[in-house]
Amino acid sequence: QVHLQESGPGVVKPSQTLSLTCNVSGESTITGYVYWTWIRQPPGKGLEWIGAISNSGRIYYSPSLKSRAVVSKDTSKNQFTLQLASVTPEDTAMYYCTWGKQLHALDYWGQGIQVTVSS
Repeated sequence: QVHLQESGPGVVKPSQTLSLTCNVSGESTITGYVYWTWIRQPPGKGLEWIGAISNSGRIYYSPSLKSRAVVSKDTSKNQFTLQLASVTPEDTAMYYCTWGKQLHALDYWGQGIQVTVSS
């Protein structure tokens, strides 16, 4: 059983950089490729895939967010992070970190963290 927990600020000002961290536990017995992914859900809208990083270090981004998003990992801390630059109110959403054995497989989810972009 893989457990994920997001952390970060609940409010970010416009034009600033949003930084979120996901702590991962319970995957010590997992073998093969795994993918750590960030997704979000703006209020009243569907899920949006942001980006992912594999345990081999390969990184993938949504074309629409590629210019502003950075996904990274710290294996020693069992963490991966999301940085989203130049945020606007349109970036207000519930942000989730997820885990899967394939690139777009969201097998396990964190509980999510609400991020509001507001001055």
